[in-house]
Amino acid sequence: MLHTNTDTPILLSNTAQRANVTLVRTADDINANLELLKIIHLCNKRHGWTLLIAPENIPNKAVLDSCSIDSSKLLVIRQKHISDLQYVLNAALSNGNFAAIITWTNIATATQLENMNLNLSDTELFCFSKVLGKDKCTIGNMIS
Repeated sequence: MLHTNTDTPILLSNTAQRANVTLVRTADDINANLELLKIIHLCNKRHGWTLLIAPENIPNKAVLDSCSIDSSKLLVIRQKHISDLQYVLNAALSNGNFAAIITWTNIATATQLENMNLNLSDTELFCFSKVLGKDKCTIGNMIS
């Protein structure tokens, strides 16, 4: 599992099944964008699409191209199109066509994700969260 920071990933249980969730904690929008690009870049190499659910912002095509990211493998669902997040997550996790699903805490908190009854899947689920006062940049990890 990809770890984008030093925090331990949360494993959400669905009775005897498990889905992998990695919390990505960032201090500001710049770090969040760098982490997002790093995750998308790594997942873009895998078979399947990367789904962004209610993104706070999306890098433009020029930035994606400069990072060698195939933008045709990205799908976006805007927050205004989501009426039931648990249904959307379960549908995407059980679809089998996604390398990763990325969401933000403005739509679901870590606690809410823990309480969801998510389907078993090999798809990784990332949840971005802003942490005030935490000035940590992981660009060094991106270069190495």
